Amino acid sequence: MGRSEGTDRRGAWGVVAVVLLVGVHLVRGGVEELRADGPPQPLPAAAPDGTRARTAALVPAPGPLSASPPVRVRVPAARVDAPVTGVGLDADGWIEPPPPEEDRLAGWFTGAVTPGERGTAVVVGHVDTPSGPAVFHALGAVGKGSRVEVRRRDGRTAVFTVYGTEVVPKEGFPAERVYRDTGVPEVRLITCGGTFTREKGYEGNVVVSARLTGIR
Repeated sequence: MGRSEGTDRRGAWGVVAVVLLVGVHLVRGGVEELRADGPPQPLPAAAPDGTRARTAALVPAPGPLSASPPVRVRVPAARVDAPVTGVGLDADGWIEPPPPEEDRLAGWFTGAVTPGERGTAVVVGHVDTPSGPAVFHALGAVGKGSRVEVRRRDGRTAVFTVYGTEVVPKEGFPAERVYRDTGVPEVRLITCGGTFTREKGYEGNVVVSARLTGIR
């Protein structure tokens, strides 16, 4: 279940989704006092609508871009303005998030499409570390209609509009729904969230879903 050999980078998310979530999961080593002022959690009203409803709510999508790695991600509603590095698989076939000491760095999963290409790009980041809030700490506060801007190496900026923010459980993660190809360029921003305990850390993941609506 945790390996990705033979996985097409634009599909088969049922294989890599669990791997990704294990990699993003961050146990804070018992820094219990931080949890009292923990990260914001999405409201039920922010969850994604059905496909038909969300499509009608968004402006027509521009055509997909060719491949180009991301170099920076901005999410004004979550006060995110961070450099992006590529993250891949370690020797055991697990996805590696940015190192904990790089808590202001976001990671683009290189096994998926680049942001702006047709398909679902994935950008991950830590929610907090033992020293305090990290790059995606406020991701749960992002509401529908918010912007996600991804600057790419080719000089273009892919602008996405958020259509849903939710907490999904790590146990039984709905990989097919979260990562499926909708036929247009989309991005998922993912960090830890939900209930926190010292024994298990965060039991869920905050997932922000957004669709390409502009190119600069």
